[in-house]
Amino acid sequence: METSFFGIPLFIGSDLLELLIRFSFNFIFLIIIVRFLYFAIHKRRDYMFTYLLISSIIFLLCYLLGSVKIQIGFALGLFAVFGIIRYRTDQMPIKEMTYLFIVIGLAVVNALSNKKTSYAELLFANLAIVVITYILERQIFLRHESHKLIRYDNIDLIKPERYDDLKADLEQRTGLEINRIEIGEVNFLTDSARIQIYYYERDNKINYLAEMPQSNDNAD
Repeated sequence: METSFFGIPLFIGSDLLELLIRFSFNFIFLIIIVRFLYFAIHKRRDYMFTYLLISSIIFLLCYLLGSVKIQIGFALGLFAVFGIIRYRTDQMPIKEMTYLFIVIGLAVVNALSNKKTSYAELLFANLAIVVITYILERQIFLRHESHKLIRYDNIDLIKPERYDDLKADLEQRTGLEINRIEIGEVNFLTDSARIQIYYYERDNKINYLAEMPQSNDNAD
């Protein structure tokens, strides 16, 4: 006889076992993506902490509410809410937002897959996410062009005919192999200009935080 408290079962062995298996399955792939793909490259412990907790909580929410007939609407609602998150004190760069979308999607898929979905299909879906993320993160098929906003003090070199001299001076100062340059605002009162430089990450050992808001990314 099943023991219950206020109509709620105290223990259902088969359901608890399924929860443990699904949670462990999800957490293993979550660790692979967050720890061995994201953190190994970007070294951001704060985002790693966020991804692990958010994905685990989303999984439990989806799984425990999975019996309620709102699976599709619930999943879409989570994507809509968490997919547009912006922290007021520190706006998330686009790549970190992409990883947030990945860990949320991983949790939703693993939690809401029903008996019509085999474990082989679920395994394939998780492996596909890991493999695609690895290929794109390692830039196997393409080189990622990053950019950096610089406040430049030698406006004599911003003339079109002195482009080569400008490029050489910027490369000497930054130590970067510059791909292209865009001239922005020029201030003749202070003899300075805003210059956007573009470079390939793979060609340079220093990884600048190029995707942070421009107001925090200026260099004197």
